[in-house]
Amino acid sequence: MTSPRTVCRRFLGVLRDERNYSAHTLDAYARDVHRFLDFVDQSRLVWNRIGDEHVREYVSRRFLAGVKARTLLRELSSLRRFFGYCVEHGFAACNPAEAVQPPRADKRLPETLSVDQIAHLLDAAAVAAGDDALAVRDLAMVELAYSSGLRLAELVSLDVGDLDLEAALVRVTGKGSKQRETPVGARARDALRAWLRTRAQSAGADEPALFTARHGGRLGARAVQTRMYQFARRHGLPQRLHPHMLRHSFASHVLESSGDLRAVQELLGHADVGTTQVYTHLDYQHLAKVYDRAHPRARKRRAPS
Repeated sequence: MTSPRTVCRRFLGVLRDERNYSAHTLDAYARDVHRFLDFVDQSRLVWNRIGDEHVREYVSRRFLAGVKARTLLRELSSLRRFFGYCVEHGFAACNPAEAVQPPRADKRLPETLSVDQIAHLLDAAAVAAGDDALAVRDLAMVELAYSSGLRLAELVSLDVGDLDLEAALVRVTGKGSKQRETPVGARARDALRAWLRTRAQSAGADEPALFTARHGGRLGARAVQTRMYQFARRHGLPQRLHPHMLRHSFASHVLESSGDLRAVQELLGHADVGTTQVYTHLDYQHLAKVYDRAHPRARKRRAPS
C-alpha cells in the first residue's frame, strides 16, 4: 500500500505543476495534511479507511486546544482537496472530510487605515526621505502597494519591465499566475521614478527586480514586512502596517468613492466577486458613521436638566 506521505507529495506536486499554486499556499497544504496524518498515526487508524467521525474528532480536538475556527476552516478545506485527490486516483474509497463542518467563525472585517491616516503617513515619509536610498525605496513600495492594491507576493515579484509609468500601469502576476494590468496613481509614479534613479546605483544591469535590497538583489517578502512595520513606526502611525492592510485600505477607499464592486474585484484580481463583498461591509460602516455625525436626528438628545 502506498504510504500517505508519498501520496501527499504527489498531491502537492499536482498543485504546484498543474495548478501553479504559490510556495506559501503549498506550505499551508503540506502543514494541514501532515498534521492530520500525525493524528491518524497517533490514533492507530488506517489512513485510507477513516470515516467522517474520525475527521470530526480531529477537528474537535483542535478546537478544544484553542485553534481558531477560521484556521480549522482552512484545514478542512485542505483535507477535502487531499482526500478528493485520493479518491480520484484510487488511494481511498471516499472523502471523509466532505461532510464535516468547522465550528462557526466570527466574521472579522479586514483592518484598514482612513484616507487621512494614509495621507499623513505618506506625506511625512516623502518629506523625510531626502537622499536616503532605503527611505526612497520604502516610500515607493508603500505608495505602489496602496495605489494599486497589491498582495505582498505580487509586490515582491515585480520586475522593472512590469512598470509602464507613461501609461500609468503596472502588470501584476497574481494567484494562479493570472496576470492583470492595474493603474498606478500620480504620487506612486513620482515615488517610483525617484526610486528607479536611486536603484540604478546599487542594482546590477542584469537584475530585473523592481525592489532590490542593499546588496542589489531582489527584496524578499519577510524584508518587505519588516520594512513596512519600521516605516509606520518611524512616521508616527500607531498601527502595525503590513501590505495587506494597504490592500484592504485601497479596496475600501475605491469602493467608498465609486460604489463599483465589479471594478474593485477586477483591480484586486479576485476570481469571485463574493471575495470582494467583504468591502461592502466596510463601506456601510463608513456610511453609518457619516450618518451618525451628520444627520440632525441621528444622535440622542441630551436629557433636559
